[in-house]
Amino acid sequence: MQKLNVIFEDNHIIVVEKIVNIPSQADKTGDIDMLTIIKDYLKKKYDKPGNVYLGLVHRLDRPVGGVMVFAKTSKAAARLSEQVRVKEFEKKYLVIVNGKIEPPKGEFEDYLLKNEKKNMSRVVKEGTKNSKYANLEYDVLKYNEETDLSVVKVLLHTGRHHQIRVQFSSRNHSIYGDQKYGGRGHGKPIALFAYSLSFAHPISKERMEFKILPEINGSWKILEGLILSEFDERK
Repeated sequence: MQKLNVIFEDNHIIVVEKIVNIPSQADKTGDIDMLTIIKDYLKKKYDKPGNVYLGLVHRLDRPVGGVMVFAKTSKAAARLSEQVRVKEFEKKYLVIVNGKIEPPKGEFEDYLLKNEKKNMSRVVKEGTKNSKYANLEYDVLKYNEETDLSVVKVLLHTGRHHQIRVQFSSRNHSIYGDQKYGGRGHGKPIALFAYSLSFAHPISKERMEFKILPEINGSWKILEGLILSEFDERK
């Protein structure tokens, strides 16, 4: 069983680091998933007999790592899901994309259509049948002229299928390591990481924020020297 990095835990929620290349929940591959890993952790920690309740509140794509919250009670699950629905659940990502983005700070608004057979989405015209509105804000933290790569902070306002990947690739700024949407770095892990999660505690209503950064290796080497200076100052 995979080792679990628990960031926070109380009687109602558990906040963990999602492991790269592990699904948020069970899928057709039959591979081990985050729900199963956390249930196993809770079962062993509290010596619980039978099934352990754990509510899935939100998801991250399989190749993406970062911070996630799971509900330990059905009441917590319902209240957190409602926050997701009314957009009180704030998710921020770090991403490395191809090219220099102009302007360096802005907003992407599109309509996305999912192709179920290919498990891909694309930008389409407003009014296209079954399309969904997608919106995010971005802020370029660093551009590396030598590699022609940009480190970007993303605030996600809508959680559409492959949203960040599609919206950036449609503007010729594919994510590094994202083979599905034409990114450079063949064979490298996708440089997309959910670094910050903010929500109101389902019981106390206290606003909570959890942050975790990717390990500074591989694709993320570009972050060296950025974390303690510019990144910390531009939260």
